Amino acid sequence: MASSKHNGELRRLALSVLQPGFVGTEAPDWVLRDIGDGLASVVLFSRNIVSTEQVARLTAQLRSENPELIVAIDEEAGDVTRIESATGSSRPGNFALGTVDDTELTVAVAADLGRQLRTAGVSLDYAPSADVNSNPDNPIIGVRSFGSDPDVVSRHTAAWVQGLQSSGVAACAKHFPGHGDVAVDSHHALPAYGAGRDEIAAQALPPFRAALAAGVRAVMSGHLLVPAYDPDLPATLSRRILRDLLRGELRFDGLVVSDAIEMGAVTRRYGIDGATVKAVAAGVDAICVGGESAEEATTELLVKALTAAVAAGELPEERLAEAAGRVREFAGWSAALRASAGDAGETAGDGIGHLAARRAVRLTGAAREALPLTTAPHVVELAPVTNMAIGKETPWGVADPLRERLPGTTSVRVHDEELREGTVELTSCALEPAAGRPLVVVARDAARHPWMSRAVTGLTTARPDAIVVEMGLPGTITVAHAQIFTHGASAASGVAAAEVLAGTD
Repeated sequence: MASSKHNGELRRLALSVLQPGFVGTEAPDWVLRDIGDGLASVVLFSRNIVSTEQVARLTAQLRSENPELIVAIDEEAGDVTRIESATGSSRPGNFALGTVDDTELTVAVAADLGRQLRTAGVSLDYAPSADVNSNPDNPIIGVRSFGSDPDVVSRHTAAWVQGLQSSGVAACAKHFPGHGDVAVDSHHALPAYGAGRDEIAAQALPPFRAALAAGVRAVMSGHLLVPAYDPDLPATLSRRILRDLLRGELRFDGLVVSDAIEMGAVTRRYGIDGATVKAVAAGVDAICVGGESAEEATTELLVKALTAAVAAGELPEERLAEAAGRVREFAGWSAALRASAGDAGETAGDGIGHLAARRAVRLTGAAREALPLTTAPHVVELAPVTNMAIGKETPWGVADPLRERLPGTTSVRVHDEELREGTVELTSCALEPAAGRPLVVVARDAARHPWMSRAVTGLTTARPDAIVVEMGLPGTITVAHAQIFTHGASAASGVAAAEVLAGTD
């Protein structure tokens, strides 16, 4: 009997350290049952979202089992949006805010987002990205970062935390100890950050220190190898990084959340169950899972792995209990934060977001001379394969908002694969339709995609009067060409670019 009771307690502890996702716009029975059995958190993705009102009903349903349930979301605004995945974000992302470099604006944008999330019943947002994007070839961070200068990233990370939490939603600084100087996407494989400790202290850690000073109570670990601290284990699985560096040196006593535990960087070697056990043993308090693996079976697999690891002596029960205690403490704190924000009401939508996106637009001299357009253009959007953090369903670009402002605007979207296989040819889809009218070429990280860079060069050589809109990292600026830089590909940034092109801003 005692053993059965102990097993029940272990199951509750194991459930309480998981933050699973699920499928559907209503709470599945298994999720409600698990909340009753001790599950303390869930995470929402775009598949769970139709509208703010529907999410509010969903979160109320979930909290009927536990009023302090942590409801998390991966909502950065900008390119990575869940709450507005169907329409594109009405707010620009971090890189645009860092470019403007007005911390009061960053506070206002984050507070605006916080009001919408709080209205929806969200209590924890896996944001901001505190990564310093010091490697321009980084395939996973890019415009998700406030920039490449640690000072800029630090002050805007702090501002974002303050703004979001002022609206009653807890922030989460990610991806510790800094994912900005890598060249591999951790969704698929394990990246390495090879800097020495002094460089890490000067480059990567300042934004996390700033987030802690601003009152952040959750930090997300990154799936990357940092040999200066641990040559063998990625940060999510490393005691040296989570306990010695984050808890010890940075004196963080809040909640440590893992990046999605099903990502290839950790599962390729350890499996999803092995990675979960190792993460909790190393010092992670809450395991984010379910971006890809959102079935009841996955949660059950991880519960069994954790309880079996305790029984086998691989995971000290005290460590599991400590993690569960931190989750409980965070749940109480975040519920109080939500209550203290009062009834703020939902955001107006495009007010502060539109203003911020417009302030982030930059033009070369040639673009100023060529604008505004007086006739409807042909728009060619060069579309890269985006990383998994960016929803494939999320719209982006300039053609649609420009068509609203300049009726008769035509457009085509071109992918690398189409050019490679010869199913699409730039002369017929881009140059010929633009004969006798303006040509607008829209790129997204052209400097990071050789095929896109070649396409931009080919089109601007054939049409020197073409206007290039870069919606990713600016790369090398060719002053002779008319160029517009939005510093992100959110819907707000697309509208801002269209207004500049059409002269309606």
